[in-house]
Amino acid sequence: MASPHPYLETTKPIAFAHRGGTSAAPENSMRAFQHAVDLGYRYLETDVHATSDGHVVAFHDNDLQRTCGSSLKIADATLDELSIARIDGTDPIPMLIEILDAWPEVNLNIDCKSDAVVAPLIQQLRTSKCLDRVCIGSFSDQRLARIREEFGSSVCTSMGPREVAALVLGTHARIPLRPTKHALVAQVPVRQGPIPVVTKRTVQRAHDLGLFVHVWTIDDPQEIGRLLDLGADGIMSDDTIALRDVFSARGIW
Repeated sequence: MASPHPYLETTKPIAFAHRGGTSAAPENSMRAFQHAVDLGYRYLETDVHATSDGHVVAFHDNDLQRTCGSSLKIADATLDELSIARIDGTDPIPMLIEILDAWPEVNLNIDCKSDAVVAPLIQQLRTSKCLDRVCIGSFSDQRLARIREEFGSSVCTSMGPREVAALVLGTHARIPLRPTKHALVAQVPVRQGPIPVVTKRTVQRAHDLGLFVHVWTIDDPQEIGRLLDLGADGIMSDDTIALRDVFSARGIW
């Protein structure tokens, strides 16, 4: 497919380091991202929340309990308060701007995790002038709509939950679908509960609609290979070494 956005300008499937990967360092840490870049990754995936004083940080959960052993919520903490937290007891929580600045040659897939981060994220994207190398995803159709309204066709966004549901259900029921303007990618799990999401038919339908298909989060080498055989345009994995090895064996690294 011809690329509708610079972020998607590649002739090969994309290997994504999901949250930087966990092969050598804690998730969403600068060490994890550096390890992925050192392996040769040029697409990183991360999540963003906003602190109480409006800074955009790369972090998955809305609180620090799972990764830092603290009940503090990101939205209730200032950046200074977060600065003493350590992911898995070792690594500081990075700001989004640190990741963008550290690897200017790398593309970034950003999962917009909360309503509170939308405005700070828009401001960060504007001041960083990085729209050619980011794709924005979210489990909220409203957040995605706000970002699309702000940037128009200059931003690459993935489909929201309603759009993905329409794609999957419409494939089986043969219902016509017109993707929301500026949604360029379906970023999806293999299954949603009992419902298969990534099948030969859904991938083909997405391609017929001009959509790329990225699948998360796949660590098993055989499953990575199966999804590539189905025509997936990208795979997100926590196991950056396993994903690299499968891509290398297929000559697409």
